[in-house]
Amino acid sequence: MTAPESPPPLDPVIHEASRLAIVSVLNECGSASFSFVIGATGLTRGNLSAHASKLIAAGYVEEEKRIVDRKPLTEYRLTDAGRTAFSHYRANWLRLTSGENGKAEK
Repeated sequence: MTAPESPPPLDPVIHEASRLAIVSVLNECGSASFSFVIGATGLTRGNLSAHASKLIAAGYVEEEKRIVDRKPLTEYRLTDAGRTAFSHYRANWLRLTSGENGKAEK
């Protein structure tokens, strides 16, 4: 009898609920302001900043800060690596939740 294959790996950077929400929003929007991401995810300003920092450090999100009409504006967007990682995460999640523990994407 052969041992069952292990479930597909889920990226721990994306898997945390708040970061998953941020990446999901950015995947749909392309780019989004700090305020928009707060509204779309329900995160506090501090939580968004902390989780965005982790996504930026992982190379999944880019942050652009600039002044518009003398007000600071922060925008976030997924990098190519972030889009790829999210695509793999979703594929592996579907495999895990459907019981198809075949080959997982890495």
